[in-house]
Amino acid sequence: MSTLVECVPNFSEGRDKGKVDAIIEAMKMPGVYLLDREMDSDHNRCVITLVGEREAIQEAAIRGVGKAAELIDLNSHTGAHPRLGAADVVPFIPIDGVTIEDCVAMANHVGEEIWKRYQIPVYLYEAAARIPERQGLENIRRGQFEGIRAEIATIPARRPDFGEPRVHPTAGATVVGARKFLIAYNVFLNTSDVDIAKKIAKAVRFSSGGMRFVKGAGFLVRGLAQVSMNLTDFEQTPIHRVFELVKREAARYGVVPVASEIVGLIPKKALEQAAEWFLQVENFDSSLILENRLAAVMGGKM
Repeated sequence: MSTLVECVPNFSEGRDKGKVDAIIEAMKMPGVYLLDREMDSDHNRCVITLVGEREAIQEAAIRGVGKAAELIDLNSHTGAHPRLGAADVVPFIPIDGVTIEDCVAMANHVGEEIWKRYQIPVYLYEAAARIPERQGLENIRRGQFEGIRAEIATIPARRPDFGEPRVHPTAGATVVGARKFLIAYNVFLNTSDVDIAKKIAKAVRFSSGGMRFVKGAGFLVRGLAQVSMNLTDFEQTPIHRVFELVKREAARYGVVPVASEIVGLIPKKALEQAAEWFLQVENFDSSLILENRLAAVMGGKM
């Protein structure tokens, strides 16, 4: 039976296209396909979306981490986005023929190999976490590269899941995990006051009393305040509700959203939900969408 797994590694490089090209080249192998690449110079981060067979995509991810360690030095890295490693986070997401438990096993294998090959310590997060506090990426990444470098050897709670309690001198540490599909969603405001974005993010994110399955932070990106969010379960907390809450919170400070962006890819179902909600179409059903109906008919499902 064929298996299909998505992997969305985030690397701490968003300004040098040559380095990103080299990392992607290192991950090229039969059975692995590049779906998307995003670079952001303000965050100084790139997000690569891969999909492939279970065995091949694990090896591709490992090689990408190794190439990032060659090219990225966190000692001189600056950017708005928090980071722990050159290859900062490597999640595996089940697509077809695999379960979240399968992806947990993959995360364990990849984590062990990253330490063996490159001497980069690895932390496991989300469904792969061995410690409840490490389910949340923000808990592992607290203090970023500089913080973990100072604490990894002296604070037991900061010890990695794979490797010795010492960071790689230039590549830091890497976080590997298994999770559901995540939507990386950012909203830009018509102000450069980043404190407003931070206050809105605090109101929206679950950890400080906001919406379930939403993580958020405020940054200054391309001269505008940005509410940067991860939606970890769009079916239970849909993207249109998140946008509306951001808009309402922004109004409290006399600002409005001017644009939003998706980093990486988004499931079609999430956009169908948003279309139904904003358009208020009566008796809406996904089969009313032409392409969905065509796929169902051609596939013999209708």
